[in-house]
Amino acid sequence: MKASKLSEAQTAFVLKQAEDGLAVAEVRRKAGISQTTYFNWKKKYAGLMPSEMKRLPELEEEYAKLKRIVADLSLDKVIAAGCALKKA
Repeated sequence: MKASKLSEAQTAFVLKQAEDGLAVAEVRRKAGISQTTYFNWKKKYAGLMPSEMKRLPELEEEYAKLKRIVADLSLDKVIAAGCALKKA
């Protein structure tokens, strides 16, 4: 994915302007972003402060690690149950 030219604070400012009632087309024109970019940002960052936006990639990485751990443990449980059935 291509990195944004705008900082997290600028992204938050763009979203805040649209929330405050400015026309989305006007906000996009001033920021120099496409409609797709605006709505992707809105979906991903709506309601977040710039400091929270900086931390989001870290949280996504941690979430992915936790999902892998749960998957590994679930697989271990299935294997253990299968071994228990064979012994019985």
